[in-house]
Amino acid sequence: MRLLGAAGAAVLLAACATAVGTAYQPVDTKGYGYSETRIERDRYRVVFAGDGATPPEAVEDFALLRAAELALQNGYDWFRVVGRSLDYAEKGGVGVGAGFGTGSYGRRSGVSVGVGGDLGTIGARKFYTARLEVIFGEGEPPEDEEVYDALEVTQTVRARIGAAGGA
Repeated sequence: MRLLGAAGAAVLLAACATAVGTAYQPVDTKGYGYSETRIERDRYRVVFAGDGATPPEAVEDFALLRAAELALQNGYDWFRVVGRSLDYAEKGGVGVGAGFGTGSYGRRSGVSVGVGGDLGTIGARKFYTARLEVIFGEGEPPEDEEVYDALEVTQTVRARIGAAGGA
């Protein structure tokens, strides 16, 4: 009975724990925010990692925004996404399992059978990370590629951030 009470208390605590959502910012001490790595003169890897309250769409938008800012800061007009991934890790929560067993006690030998199973995790959050590899360009963008106008992406995503209250 104590074990059941402890598990219930843990579930309630996990449900009450709230993440705040990662703002658009350079990576912080907890590892949330954007970072970039220059690969070549006109090629970067951009990463945005969100906390458990940052939805995957925001994580992807923030990675695109950082790519657009880098393009503009380096004198480019557009960027092409040549590689992309969106990954997540589940953190927190309480594992729930069930089991059943039988046994024989006493002087005689016996046979025992046990059955158990994992019922999953309650209260876990998904922490999303978007990774982009981008190539910058100037002038007229190619039409057959996944190309973004850097100025337009910056304006559109910043407007959406403002409408959502910053995160």
